[in-house]
Amino acid sequence: MTSRHVDLYDTTLRDGCQMEGMSLSVNDKLQIARKLDELGVHWIEGGFPGSNPRDAEFFTRQDELHLRHAKLAAFGGTRRAGVRAEDDPNIQALVRADTPAVTFVGKANEWQVRYILETSNEENLAMIADSVRYMRSLGKTVFFDAEHFFDGYLVNARYAMQCLEAAARAGADCLVLCDTNGGMIPPRLLEALEEVRRLGAPFGIHCHNDTGLAVANSLAAVEAGAAQVQGCINGYGERCGNTDLVTTIADLQLKMGIPVLADQQLGRLAEVSRFVAEIANLPHDAQQPYVGESAFAHKAGYHVAAIVKDASAYQHVDPTAVGNDKRVLVSDLSGQRNIVAKLQEQGVDIPLSKEEVRDLLERVKLLEARGYQYDGAEASFELLVRRSQADYEPLFELEDFLVVERRRHRHSGDAIENEMMAEAMVKVRVGDEVLQTAAEGNGPVNALDTAARKALLQLYPDLARVRLVDYKVRILDSDTGTAASTRVLIESSDGHEHWRTVGSSTDVIEASWLALYDALEWWLLRNRSTPKNAAHG
Repeated sequence: MTSRHVDLYDTTLRDGCQMEGMSLSVNDKLQIARKLDELGVHWIEGGFPGSNPRDAEFFTRQDELHLRHAKLAAFGGTRRAGVRAEDDPNIQALVRADTPAVTFVGKANEWQVRYILETSNEENLAMIADSVRYMRSLGKTVFFDAEHFFDGYLVNARYAMQCLEAAARAGADCLVLCDTNGGMIPPRLLEALEEVRRLGAPFGIHCHNDTGLAVANSLAAVEAGAAQVQGCINGYGERCGNTDLVTTIADLQLKMGIPVLADQQLGRLAEVSRFVAEIANLPHDAQQPYVGESAFAHKAGYHVAAIVKDASAYQHVDPTAVGNDKRVLVSDLSGQRNIVAKLQEQGVDIPLSKEEVRDLLERVKLLEARGYQYDGAEASFELLVRRSQADYEPLFELEDFLVVERRRHRHSGDAIENEMMAEAMVKVRVGDEVLQTAAEGNGPVNALDTAARKALLQLYPDLARVRLVDYKVRILDSDTGTAASTRVLIESSDGHEHWRTVGSSTDVIEASWLALYDALEWWLLRNRSTPKNAAHG
């Protein structure tokens, strides 16, 4: 690896929060900042204290962070036209933020200066210089984000460079070149960087992903000498997002040989990526490079046959380097080796003959043709294998169920509201004992789930720990209209472990029950549960 140093600058808490559907509380931001510090990023941009009370509060609570690796930066604009830096309210908000660093954003595009800021080129240069100089006089590290730099360079290269020169002469520690509209491609970006390098000042890169090239542009900039890379965890950000800092970190370290993190910290990359998604209440991208759940998932039979011999046959890096794992998927595209490899991966010790493996593979293909999908339902796959054994005895069986739905009028003051009611009656067999229960629910599936659990809890009280986390319905062969088959995928948890199960039928209630049945039985098997005496009365 090279000894060259590149700073990681995370702007998830500011630029990332501009993504549609993303909103972080102050506590959320504090939690993410701690995680970023543990990861080992060098700079954390905490927000824009002059823009909203939430960001201002974050900075007043920064002492709660106890940062060990990272330093905080506060973000804001250069002084307003015609106002001294000392008198600008937004700049004073940056002073009150009391951070080691301040990042100023200023226009580096003549068209933006004239028509968006509505000021002169000369005044904009003064705004940049005055703001940087003032904050440097207070002992702050100052980064200058040259907004719209690359677009500005294409319009008027001389003026774009003058903006950088103004910031450099005033003492900016790093000139950050922003592809604000996200429209650059690496060759054009590198043309501009050739000129920037002649300044001899440290420069960084801040890209948006509107062309899908934010990571590529950032890596090209580092190759050209950038000393700082800005981005967001998971590529969060406005429009199409910012540079995905997770992918960039892995690429820098594993592909370019630039050690931006310690190996132990790099091994937490997947954990941090998923943690931030969880705090932001956003789904984690299964196909995200390096850290996605599918990043090292293998489905084709000949792929699995190869990775059993040598994982590098279809993996560009060792997934454990970034805290991920390889996964073998079982589907109608699988080979027999997938069956064996998948069971080994799940820690299931079931000796299977070649004939049994072949029969199971044919069974998987048949069921997937009927709407099942075991890629994301590994608990159901394990049960499929177990149930294929001659000595398998189910822990319980649903002998019969009846679901009734009705709509009734409910009077609320002068208004009449329609209210849907669902009730389920079930008959569950556990060994020689048959339990019959009924329950109401919020819809037929919930009523069925509640009634079945009501019966099973009498014999398996530990099932109370199991809860449904996610419920997805997929309509298959939609050209058949309301007669279409449905696939139901359920995710369950006991507070420690998560597992997924699948059911498929032309009846959505039956499909739901099949997935629920697998979810409950899998947990009982894994926890070696035995039925207790039923409580009657």
